[in-house]
Amino acid sequence: AQPLALLEGATLTGIRTAAVSGAATDLMSRPESRVLGVLGAGVQARTHIEAVCCVRPIESVRVYAPSAESVERLVSEWSGREGLPEDIQGVASSAEAIRGADIVCCTTTSSTPVFDDTDLAEGTHVNAVGSYQRDVVEVPAATVVRARVVVDDYESAWEEAGDLLQPLEAGVIDRDHVVAEMADLVGGSREGRTSEQEITLFKSVGLAVEDAIAARVTLANASVLGLGQDVNWA
Repeated sequence: AQPLALLEGATLTGIRTAAVSGAATDLMSRPESRVLGVLGAGVQARTHIEAVCCVRPIESVRVYAPSAESVERLVSEWSGREGLPEDIQGVASSAEAIRGADIVCCTTTSSTPVFDDTDLAEGTHVNAVGSYQRDVVEVPAATVVRARVVVDDYESAWEEAGDLLQPLEAGVIDRDHVVAEMADLVGGSREGRTSEQEITLFKSVGLAVEDAIAARVTLANASVLGLGQDVNWA
């Protein structure tokens, strides 16, 4: 056996994480969703804006992060891009980002909740991808409790997802509160949403298989497009 390719991992991770959230958004959010709230202004924020706009008719994107400079940079870079709405703006608080939003993406490195549950309207879909450690959370426990929760993988989620482990350890949810894995939704054995009023939450911690598939697709596309550099591995 020998390596097939060497790829830049950070970019690949940003793309594949957002792609899975895009699939979750397609299967869990309301089809008529128009407003996207984004918490965070890094790589994942950028790729999640692209992914959500691929699957829903987003007309307005509102971005909040503690660093106003980071938000300004994102808005400047993403404004006017093909396939994205004209209305992409930075806002002054997480409340302003998520109030009235149909879809919310949490893409931060925060160790404490990044929004207040009372600001989240009925029917909102939330993608939470930033935290992947037991002692780190982005989503308030109150939101987890009232949400229909789907994960990328049960085993990984119950080992790494502080957003779920902390409410579990506090006794406000049990393991049955997570209703499905993404594979169940894709395969059609479980529904992503059961009502217009339901809060839905996709909690992702990332899986190696997602990297492997993304790498394979990238390699195939590079071959077709004649991109990259051939290396002699011998």
